[in-house]
Amino acid sequence: MPSCFKLSSALLLAAMCFLITEVVSAEQMTTCDSDRFVVHRLNCDYGVINVQQALYGRSSSLVCADGRPPQQLSNTQCERQGTTDELSSRCNGKKTCVVNTDAFRNPDPCFGTFKYLQTNFTCLPAITVVACEESLARLFCDVGQVISVYGADYGRRDQTTCIYKRPASQIQNVDCLRPTELVASRCNGKNSCTVAARNDVFGDPCGGTYKYLEVAYTCVYMDSYRVRLSAVLLLAATGLLLTAVSDSVDRVTTCDNNVWQVHRLYCDHGVINVTGSLYGRSNSLVCAEGKSHKRLANTKCSQQGTVDKVKTSCNGKKSCELGLSDFRTPDPCVGTFKYLQTNFTCLEAITVVTCEGSVAYLYCGMGHVITVYAADYGRRDQTTCSFRRAPRELKNVTCLQPTPLVAQMCNGRSSCSVAASNAVFKDPCKGTYKYLEISYACKSPEAHHQALL
Repeated sequence: MPSCFKLSSALLLAAMCFLITEVVSAEQMTTCDSDRFVVHRLNCDYGVINVQQALYGRSSSLVCADGRPPQQLSNTQCERQGTTDELSSRCNGKKTCVVNTDAFRNPDPCFGTFKYLQTNFTCLPAITVVACEESLARLFCDVGQVISVYGADYGRRDQTTCIYKRPASQIQNVDCLRPTELVASRCNGKNSCTVAARNDVFGDPCGGTYKYLEVAYTCVYMDSYRVRLSAVLLLAATGLLLTAVSDSVDRVTTCDNNVWQVHRLYCDHGVINVTGSLYGRSNSLVCAEGKSHKRLANTKCSQQGTVDKVKTSCNGKKSCELGLSDFRTPDPCVGTFKYLQTNFTCLEAITVVTCEGSVAYLYCGMGHVITVYAADYGRRDQTTCSFRRAPRELKNVTCLQPTPLVAQMCNGRSSCSVAASNAVFKDPCKGTYKYLEISYACKSPEAHHQALL
């Protein structure tokens, strides 16, 4: 860690307070309740949502007033009770939250008044963890720090997370993610914590759907946790900690418990850059719960080629899912209980997605050249490049193939155009409507040359 962050306690607290206005800013979202399909959407580009206050009703005659008669705007003392608590329960700890205003209309707080939903919220710097069903979520902090959970949910809310080799029927229900207090009750105040993403722990919010556990948390110093810092000081502290660890290495560990185990890497900001990966065992304490000493004793167990395979699959992507079944053969150490552990950083990057039949444009400013991190052509979800496409053209989500062609065509140039077409990349999945994903950075010629070494 840079020496500038090795502050005394008093100086650290002063620095936290000084940084608060730069770290956390208040956001406000207002949605006019014009029809039954209106959606209220909160989003944090960085961090996770923390609802401060929410109003369904009317407190101003000027908000959502366009085209409305005066009698629908005059009551500015209209407020539905419990709105803040409901928004907090649904949205706190998430990067994005979508709520239909229909959920707040009954009982009507002021009949005849045209209403709106207005939410004030902040974006808290946070560590996010996603564990696929039957996997383990691992929360950990540096020495001297403890976990403070912002929010946790179990279920499913999209068709892109934890979908590795899953049939469409198991990822179709995207309205079953449920908030849970269990992670906070188990992990708050601990330096590290492991929680199983399983139905017997959280209950089953949607039978037949393959689920996942989402957790958002931060690491605070023990003294701060014990005395329950004020909300302002806590936000400033987490903001400073985020700055301090933004260049640190992330680590994901997945115990090889069953045949369906999924290893998931994710970057809140930027794209994945794998620095090391191990399938096997190098530590007798990792993934040791309930295992005999005999199965943990061999700490020299390593599958050859693991890091290259993980790099090929994940580098340059915002998120990446790998099945542990891809690493089991040949077994590097029969009788030893193994795990897949990956160290990675998140590189700042420009991402471009271009639908089939279109052209991807890569561009850097004067004095900088393109450095391609990764490029893939095909399809890995049913939402990207899906406008007016038949379901059969979106069904195959296991055909995104890495390609070196974009790097060969564009590296070292200030601008570059690449056609997203089968003629350029060949067709990895006939009958599927595809797209080209590219992640790249703009570097000085010297930095570009160094990056390629």
